[in-house]
Amino acid sequence: MTATSPLQMACDFLVAHRHDYATAMAGFQWPRPETFNWALDHFDAIAAGNDRPALWLVEEDGRELRLSYAELSQRSNQVANHLRSLGVRRGDRILLMLPNHVALWETMLAAIKLGAVVIPATMLLSGSELADRIERGQVRHIVTLAGETDKFNELGQDATRISVDGSVDGWHAYEQAYDAGTGFNADGTTLADDPMLLYFTSGTTAKPKLVLHSHSSYPVGHLSTIYWIGLKPGDIHYNISSPGWAKHAWSCFFAPLTIGATVFSYNAARFNAARTLDVIARCGVTTLCAPPTVWRLFVQEDLAAWTMSLRELVGAGEPLNPEIIEQIRNTWGLTIRDGFGQTETTAQIGNPPGQPLKAGAMGRPLPGYRIALLDGDGNAVDEGEISVAIPTPSVMLGYQDDPSKTAEVMRNGWYRTGDVASRDADGYYTYVGRADDVFKSSDYRISPFELESALIEHQAVAEAAVIPSPDPLRLSVPKAYVTLVRGVEPSAELAASIFAFTRDLLGPFKRIRRLEFRELPKTISGKIRRVELRREEVTARAGSERSENEYLDQDFAGKDG
Repeated sequence: MTATSPLQMACDFLVAHRHDYATAMAGFQWPRPETFNWALDHFDAIAAGNDRPALWLVEEDGRELRLSYAELSQRSNQVANHLRSLGVRRGDRILLMLPNHVALWETMLAAIKLGAVVIPATMLLSGSELADRIERGQVRHIVTLAGETDKFNELGQDATRISVDGSVDGWHAYEQAYDAGTGFNADGTTLADDPMLLYFTSGTTAKPKLVLHSHSSYPVGHLSTIYWIGLKPGDIHYNISSPGWAKHAWSCFFAPLTIGATVFSYNAARFNAARTLDVIARCGVTTLCAPPTVWRLFVQEDLAAWTMSLRELVGAGEPLNPEIIEQIRNTWGLTIRDGFGQTETTAQIGNPPGQPLKAGAMGRPLPGYRIALLDGDGNAVDEGEISVAIPTPSVMLGYQDDPSKTAEVMRNGWYRTGDVASRDADGYYTYVGRADDVFKSSDYRISPFELESALIEHQAVAEAAVIPSPDPLRLSVPKAYVTLVRGVEPSAELAASIFAFTRDLLGPFKRIRRLEFRELPKTISGKIRRVELRREEVTARAGSERSENEYLDQDFAGKDG
């Protein structure tokens, strides 16, 4: 990569000012190439003669695979040539359903080089969900593990089928790619706004939307993600995330491989906190991204027992208990930093390294992003819908085959995220909730996210979801669904404790009035399906039924309403 490459120069600028937020915000400019193929123009350029590890996979049984940048570049060329020989052409859709297997990285790079469009798919998809992706995604090629091919017996009959780690009748063996030539010649020029990725959103409230990204929006757009995480060349970066979802592409692929870091992954059949911490320590991981669920499991271990090489810690997606943040800080001397983004974008808002943090705030706009909070009429307010100024290279092309939905979220020079936040006088943003999750109680606006953040501070609470419960006097009242930590059983005494605990943290108008212990319904990506809980609650209230393990605040003496 030459020093004159706009993408490389942008990387160098962000690394140079990784602790100087004001300079990074003022001086950063998005590279805006007209033609661009990240795998050919950037990855292959930095991979040439580069023996630094690009990918490091550690298996539960102790096996390890390390590939240098040069080796991964060469192997992706072979896969690209093999795919081309099987009929993959520019613009074709490839359904990629793989775990953290080397073939995932090789195929992603190969597809980008070919100009094909990848549809990442989680291993957890049901038959109907796969059928939906194949049909609406217009899939022409399928790549999956040999052990998963049975899922496609009745699906995608006309698609090219490629099996990884095993021969299957009617499927091409992926491993034949390693017999292909190591040189690759592109069949033409890739435009920066050509389609590259098609993500199916997790569908918490409706049928999954099809988010289309370009050869610019994710590769170039993830410069903001690099800055938020604090990545540097040579880092060993571990993002505990499942393939098939945008967060995996964020920091298991584009961010670390753009900056010249090592993508690290530990693969185990079931997550075990102690064994994962062993591996992180032994392998010298320097930057770690994990969801709050993982952080909650980590702090149940004696963290002082591990000597770490960690420098940066980040988390996103859910509220994280302040106690957990403090416990990590007291043991390792590091602070878990929050951030915000979507499948439709890269990291928009975050707490980058070296900046003052505010309790509960997800941070400030990241370089390249101009953020406003807008009301329903498009006016700027201090609490409103998070909106991104467009056009910008870091926002999706749109929702495939749904121009009306695209026009709804992209209008008047803004991409409207559907998420609500508040902003303080110092420019820090605090998440309020999805616009369709915020509700009114006695004419007060209630943020489920705020109430859930309070609930999970209770030592017995593992997860929580708050929804409006119909009420004849107040229109609705907050009801909490709570999943308890391992080993704790539901009881009236525990319900009383949680009611009292949250009463001390929340104003009277935000008081949780109803509480039910249960497992929370989730999408396959792990997001809570509040829409399902709301439907169930409306039905229950219509029949004046009280669910099993449900308690009301007035059940407890001295707790008036």
